Amino acid sequence: MSSSISIESGIPIVNFAGWNDEHRRRQIAQDLVIACHDVGFVYIINHGIPEAVMDEAFDWTKKLFDLPHDQKMLAPHAPGPDVHRGYSYPGLEKVSQVYGRDADDENISKALREVKDCKESYEIGSENNAFMPNVWLPEDTLPGFGEFGLSFYWRCNAVAQTILTALAIGLELDSADALTKVHSGNYNQLRLLHYPAIRAEELEKQTSARMPAHTDWGSITLLFQDDCGGLQVEDPNEKGKFTDATPIKNGLMMNVGDMLMRWSNALDYLKSTLHRVTLPRLSDRFEGEERLTRERYSIPYFLTPDMDTVVQCMDECKSLTGPPKYEPIKAGEYLTMRAKLQYE
Repeated sequence: MSSSISIESGIPIVNFAGWNDEHRRRQIAQDLVIACHDVGFVYIINHGIPEAVMDEAFDWTKKLFDLPHDQKMLAPHAPGPDVHRGYSYPGLEKVSQVYGRDADDENISKALREVKDCKESYEIGSENNAFMPNVWLPEDTLPGFGEFGLSFYWRCNAVAQTILTALAIGLELDSADALTKVHSGNYNQLRLLHYPAIRAEELEKQTSARMPAHTDWGSITLLFQDDCGGLQVEDPNEKGKFTDATPIKNGLMMNVGDMLMRWSNALDYLKSTLHRVTLPRLSDRFEGEERLTRERYSIPYFLTPDMDTVVQCMDECKSLTGPPKYEPIKAGEYLTMRAKLQYE
């Protein structure tokens, strides 16, 4: 029996149980590549992070965002779009799908920021990344937070490395480490996210947003989400139609990012799919006469190649998709281009 099944949302589930068995490993790898080709999003179960550790990660996330604003601001996000570390208050970041030449248009930039993103976040990276040093809260503000944050960062990286290995096997690349060897783990980003309660009407009228439709920039993203709902993924067969990505207990969501899409030669093979965070569709997700949304917490982990890695169509994918559709680009250059409008 295949380890990949469909659920109501149309997003496949891949079960990594039995990864250490050679036959099962090949089946898992094939299922994963099919899911990434068909949808670009996939639920992964039996991924290797214990339930207790995931619960602890959400406990720390809630403790962090429960702190008073002035205490969270003791670890402020650096000015500008280049360094993604520390605390970002609601409205500081603006997520969009605008980049390239449009990012230089002041009118586009101004129009984007007229609708504020109602979320707050805290970014953590590797201590080996000199370009993006971590910005920590004072230890006495939230004792133990930094230690857990770094431990969870590397736990997520271990899972991501297994997923990259599965993708390499499923794509029949020249070696199982073809992708892991250019992902040291030092350029990833662990993001703790909190979406405060907001009136549903503000989201319905689009006077405020949670997170607008966008693709992720890196290779892959791992996402842990609470049971609140609100994440939606664009239907691969109908542009502009979004479907709910309902949380699965103890599972994680994995999606293809732009760099892996470029490696596999654009939308013809592995998809970097538009997704957004908006209103959950179930009425019991609202509270009170003002129809306040529930608070939502999520923890994405963005896997990024080492900065000098040249991202270009892999030879093995040319036979699947035809001539390369993108010019080669260094990972660091692509990230800089995409980040230009994220922070003023």
